[in-house]
Amino acid sequence: MENIFDDAYFMKKALQEAEMAFEKGEIPVGAVIVIDNRVIARAHNLTEALNDVTAHAEMQAITAAANFLGGKYLKNCTLYVTLEPCQMCAGALYWSQISRVVYGATDEHRGCGVMGTKLHPKTTIEGGCMAEGASTLMKRFFIEKRNLN
Repeated sequence: MENIFDDAYFMKKALQEAEMAFEKGEIPVGAVIVIDNRVIARAHNLTEALNDVTAHAEMQAITAAANFLGGKYLKNCTLYVTLEPCQMCAGALYWSQISRVVYGATDEHRGCGVMGTKLHPKTTIEGGCMAEGASTLMKRFFIEKRNLN
């Protein structure tokens, strides 16, 4: 029997969150955190709504997952996020000791890879999962934003 709970399945959930951010005028980044094929946290960017530069999707998801689990460590969890985490989010992921990070589009300017940010030694990171969909949404957002100004 085929496992439907693969990376693409959960990245679609993160993309749904990114769409919600888009509809709210937020930079369209979405995230979900999963343990044992179960989504325990869903989030999207809220920096505009909360007037808070730290209200990235990953930060919101980390807090929700920690609350769900009743502890600050996210061992055996996977974060699915539509855009490569920035340096701030990668730092928070480091401290959370999350086991795995799967992201969609690469952030060539502010992503943790180009910034040289380290994740926890036990954390694996994989990029490119459904990257085209995430990238298209991001480009559409900024094209529309430029046309409004």
